[in-house]
Amino acid sequence: MVTTIVLGRRFIGSIVKEASQRGKVSLFRSVLLFLTRFTVLTATGWSLCRSLIHLFRTYSFLNLLFLCYPFGMYIPFLQLNCDLRKTNLFSHMASVGPREAVSGLARSRDYLLTLRETWKQHTRQLYGPDAMPTHACCLSPSLIRSEVEFLKMDFNWRMKEVLVSSMLSAYYVAFVPVWFVKNTHYYDKRWSCELFLLVSISTSVILMQHLLPASYCDLLHKAAAHLGCWQKVDPALCSNVLQHPWTEECMWPQGVLVKHSKNVYKAVGHYNVAIPSDVSHFRFHFFFSKPLRILNILLLLEGAVIVYQLYSLMSSEKWHQTISLALILFSNYYAFFKLLRDRLVLGKAYSYSASPQRDLDHRFS
Repeated sequence: MVTTIVLGRRFIGSIVKEASQRGKVSLFRSVLLFLTRFTVLTATGWSLCRSLIHLFRTYSFLNLLFLCYPFGMYIPFLQLNCDLRKTNLFSHMASVGPREAVSGLARSRDYLLTLRETWKQHTRQLYGPDAMPTHACCLSPSLIRSEVEFLKMDFNWRMKEVLVSSMLSAYYVAFVPVWFVKNTHYYDKRWSCELFLLVSISTSVILMQHLLPASYCDLLHKAAAHLGCWQKVDPALCSNVLQHPWTEECMWPQGVLVKHSKNVYKAVGHYNVAIPSDVSHFRFHFFFSKPLRILNILLLLEGAVIVYQLYSLMSSEKWHQTISLALILFSNYYAFFKLLRDRLVLGKAYSYSASPQRDLDHRFS
């Protein structure tokens, strides 16, 4: 029961949030929303208290610490978010996206209050209605680099959320039941490790599919196209070619050579405002210059997991392993279907949008 409540905490919270809507509603609807909220909160609280009382009576306090151990991972994760919000960069980036800064958070001396407010902001940014950043097409190189810094921070934040949430789910599904098993019972260590990995990878793919939708990948692709990329070349091979000193306020065309930090770089993208020696700009352009790269990676990962699970399902001889694999496969089938559908539709859309540009380039050439 504790594991079910922990894993379904966001589902329970979303039901309570939907049932707590304010506005002009009829008497019947207001009563229905109140009963729904009261029923969900009462059932959840009663089940959690009853389960915890039973655990306190049955197990030692040291064993019970393993129930709340994963939540300690959120403390440095959320505190890092507080540190990022204290910087001027994030305050400047907030004007580009729809996110709101937490007023007075850095001045608060109460750590628990800071942690609680940051958790609310973190949840609203990743799962709220304004969770998706916006893209502003502009010709200012400094604004383009600032937007890329904001998107890079946002993408890293989403990846951390995927990592922490997937490990939390795998911990409560595969490790906690093994830790609380009685000494007279036998458990399969190999199967527990395999289940931990399967749940962790499957949850990671599902969360990435939710936090990295097609519109978000397209936003990153547009930012990477505006950012551009530089390729380091040997100065001896281009000594007779004109080389310009790189300036940060210039948008460089494709194929131009520039000097930066005693090295020579060649512009790769159609528009290039990236810093030539900045490795993070190169990585950002590499991963998001092709709009379907993230979807292809997720498809390959999910396909490999499904193939391995099918092999394990055919070779398993125990009923509990068969049931566990079948349940995980059901969720992976649905995730694979949505990924494949998005890949086919977006592949057609991007190929159709790129064909007029190819015809135009061929006509000018």
